Amino acid sequence: MSSKTDTEVIIGGKVFTLSGYESEEYLQKVASYLNNKLNEYNKVDSFRRQPMDTQGVLLQLNIADDYFKAKAQITELEEELRAREKELYDLKHELISTQIKLESAQEQVKELQQNRSDDAKQIVRLETELKKK
Repeated sequence: MSSKTDTEVIIGGKVFTLSGYESEEYLQKVASYLNNKLNEYNKVDSFRRQPMDTQGVLLQLNIADDYFKAKAQITELEEELRAREKELYDLKHELISTQIKLESAQEQVKELQQNRSDDAKQIVRLETELKKK
């Protein structure tokens, strides 16, 4: 298990100490995400006019929206991955089946060639016998 990391970050102009088992870079990335959201919303005049508690709730709603959209995208990608894995499995199965059919057909070709060769030898033998008579 990795060690606990404490790092200072600036969010909304205030210094916070974040602690966690993630890397310092990750914790800074989280703080950067929050700062970007704050900056994005602070550019909106109607947001700035809201009381601080309403601003906080609006930011939380936006972050939750980002989370659920990302989660839905992950679910969609996982389903697509499962579908592609199934398609790949089916194609591999089809390939193996086709290879077995090919090997069988090649064996039949060898058999037929051997039969043709045997028949040709038989014809030559019979023709030779006929000529002797």
